[in-house]
Amino acid sequence: MNELKDKNEQYSQYLYKHKSSKTKGGFGRLIMGLILTVIVIIAAAFAFIGTAGVDNKYSKMLLSFVKDLNPKPQKGFNIPVLQHKQNILIVGVDSNGKNSDPFKGTRSDTMILVNIDPSNHSINAISIPRDSKVYLAGDHGVQKINAAHALGGIDLMLKTVEDTLGINVDKYVLINNDGVKKLVNALGGIPIYIEKDMYYNDNSGGLHINLSKGLHVLNGEQVEGYLRFRKDGLGDIGRTSRQQWFVKAVLEKLQSPSVIPKIPEVLNIASANIKTNLSLYEMSHLAATLRNIDMSDVEFATLPGAPSKKGYISYWILDPEKTQEVIDRMVYRTKPSPTDKKLVAGIMYAFDKEDEAMKVKDQLNASGYEVNCIGRAHLPHSQIIGHNAAVTSDFVSWLKKQVPEIKSSQFVYDPVRMYCVHSDFTIIISGS
Repeated sequence: MNELKDKNEQYSQYLYKHKSSKTKGGFGRLIMGLILTVIVIIAAAFAFIGTAGVDNKYSKMLLSFVKDLNPKPQKGFNIPVLQHKQNILIVGVDSNGKNSDPFKGTRSDTMILVNIDPSNHSINAISIPRDSKVYLAGDHGVQKINAAHALGGIDLMLKTVEDTLGINVDKYVLINNDGVKKLVNALGGIPIYIEKDMYYNDNSGGLHINLSKGLHVLNGEQVEGYLRFRKDGLGDIGRTSRQQWFVKAVLEKLQSPSVIPKIPEVLNIASANIKTNLSLYEMSHLAATLRNIDMSDVEFATLPGAPSKKGYISYWILDPEKTQEVIDRMVYRTKPSPTDKKLVAGIMYAFDKEDEAMKVKDQLNASGYEVNCIGRAHLPHSQIIGHNAAVTSDFVSWLKKQVPEIKSSQFVYDPVRMYCVHSDFTIIISGS
């Protein structure tokens, strides 16, 4: 009980500290989840102009939109709009009913902060749980962070995120949920491995989820159910993980040439369902960068904390120290102190993946790494989860070369050790 009291007092101090102050970063004022997907789709449309050739009929259609922008795809990050670090907040909002304005008085279901670092040629993405208990900017007091957009629009949303995390946000992208469904249908559905059976019916809310475990091509309505499902004991954190897997699945599909003829329809949908302060010029150049990024190299994280319930209200209580650790690593790119300590690995695998898990264990041992934890469980998608600050993107890239079986695994940073409590990183081998 005393420990819980100490944690509550520590969190209250954290909230008060960030109510009206902002940590100074190493750069000036300056992308999933599902919403990162949207900006990539829009941006890719403009990038295709420079790659398909003006004789291509789709290029001609797109050229009329951006004839004055002259986007020129370039490799890497050597492009005008990415000469310094960028923070872009991607926000997905719900609906207040048919024929209502989707961008007024709506709560945010999805929040992803994307940090682009041109000097390190890397992209990080942080999911912000919508139930996070924070001080809302202005005089709105302590509430869930997803109330910020409903009470004060994008301005209050941006100010709250900045004050809570001690950062600056350069740009934003807003999309409503109906737009996500239409975009998925326009792309012909999205292949997604569903890690468990998902059944839920809410007649009053009009939400009906009926998805079975396995690999499926989901349409827009099914994707909505997949992304909103939270009756699995994981709540909002399970939803956040599925948003990240959805982003990865869509970006992989965007690499297919079959997407090119669908881009004009996607643009029409996007124009009616998205608000952003990114210019077309900026999006075209972001596309040139993102089309050269391997999604398995993008580092994901979720703001760490724990669930808490007060009456009928459920909160996600951010862990102050671990949240700051994530921000320092993912946004400010703080480098870990050099150490001679050998990192220790853990392995968790799906019930039908024992042979693969043993092979990975042998390869880790051959590379000089101890495996101090290995077990079976019902697991999500294949991942490499770093728990120690020394588990960097560079280390994971090197590790994937030593252990080919994990080369396509998603890299996630999570200082909370959920699976192997004494390991510095956990390799998850699933059926997906």
